Amino acid sequence: MHFSICTLFPEFFDSPLAVGLLGRAVEEGVLSVERVNPRDFTEDNHRTVDDRPYGGGPGMVMLLDPMLKALGHVEQRGGRGRTILLTPRGRPLDQNLARELAGEERLTVICGRYEGMDARLGDLVEIEEISVGDFVLSGGESAACCLLESVGRLLPGFMGHEESGDEESFALGLLEYPHYTRPEVVHDEKGRELRVPEVLLSGDHKRIAAYRRELALATTWERRPELLATAPLTQQDVESLQERRAHSPKPARGRNLYLVLAHHPVLNKEGEEVAVSLTNLDIHDIGRVSRCYGLGGFFITTPLEDQRRLAATLLEHWTGGAGSVANPDRAEALSGVGVVASIPEALDAIRDRAGRDPLVYATSARIALERRRGGKRKKTAMPESVTIPQVGEALDDRPVALLMGTGSGLAPGVVRAVDAVVRPLRPFADYNHLSVRSATSILVDRILGDTE
Repeated sequence: MHFSICTLFPEFFDSPLAVGLLGRAVEEGVLSVERVNPRDFTEDNHRTVDDRPYGGGPGMVMLLDPMLKALGHVEQRGGRGRTILLTPRGRPLDQNLARELAGEERLTVICGRYEGMDARLGDLVEIEEISVGDFVLSGGESAACCLLESVGRLLPGFMGHEESGDEESFALGLLEYPHYTRPEVVHDEKGRELRVPEVLLSGDHKRIAAYRRELALATTWERRPELLATAPLTQQDVESLQERRAHSPKPARGRNLYLVLAHHPVLNKEGEEVAVSLTNLDIHDIGRVSRCYGLGGFFITTPLEDQRRLAATLLEHWTGGAGSVANPDRAEALSGVGVVASIPEALDAIRDRAGRDPLVYATSARIALERRRGGKRKKTAMPESVTIPQVGEALDDRPVALLMGTGSGLAPGVVRAVDAVVRPLRPFADYNHLSVRSATSILVDRILGDTE
């Protein structure tokens, strides 16, 4: 494979290309690397490659002409192949992308500097943008080294053992298992022995493989659980993770999340504040969501005494009556549902259960929709907006009460009194009219994910 690296600092790559596996791969011809400096294609005495940005602002922008000539030079010397611009706004570099690029014969990598390239480069040359992470570097050279090595080590002949690349972190969608070497026993500062796990000394390759798979699953579960959502897992893997979760000392964040379904004060279609009737499906479906995700509790609020009696009768049927015998799963789900007269009562119950005041977040797609339509709502001070990931982060530190409104949404006075409003599920769409039970299910899943 041939790499052409367009860089203002070709010497940056002297050491990476001369040491370790990468150096050996270059020496043995597994891959070849050409460095092309856009300064070599300038025509002024100062070899200028940058200029001030139109519109003002700090920093400088790389000029088009030297870079276009550098790319033309690469094209004349055998072709550019896939041409990559390293930039924070590009497609994230991961193992799948590295594997995809390793199938190419030629790659051209553009290393940006200063404030980046003139944006018209993409209009003049077919390029794809790649990012090595959500952080800022002084230039693309460090990123190019990451790309070069992540792709290079997947080439035949790069590594001493071809199977090594198949067992590394991310190769199979998981973090890699821990490794050990000599001596078999070391001692910590208190004199305690730290031994290599016995199974690794057994010589039983089947047991060793199973042990390493178990450790890879455990490490991923503890440190990068989001990877499990896309990792290829066997049924045995799933059962292992279920067992690990059941015995995990780490408290689940879901226990800090409480749902409050308010039936008053909410709005009707005319924008009037009203109390609306309970819905059987809301109670059942949101109760099951609460149990499935291990939430701290689910409270229904209504000031109407007959509605509270109706809810109590329904819950009694499913949790203590004939319904509990016919459907024990439903009984388990509804056993955590509480019915109170008002939102303040629900918050008091959450405070008693959690041992501290909860953060109170409201959901209100109606407000966002009316704002976007230039709507009729009066301009009044509203709480800050928080994203769904920020709700999840808040759960690490304290309980969160999530208010959902029935009817046409929570009354404005309720929304103004909360700590924050959660960004709608479809904030940039022109239709936000999911049922409250559908919206709650989606929201809880986005907050907690499938590894909670």
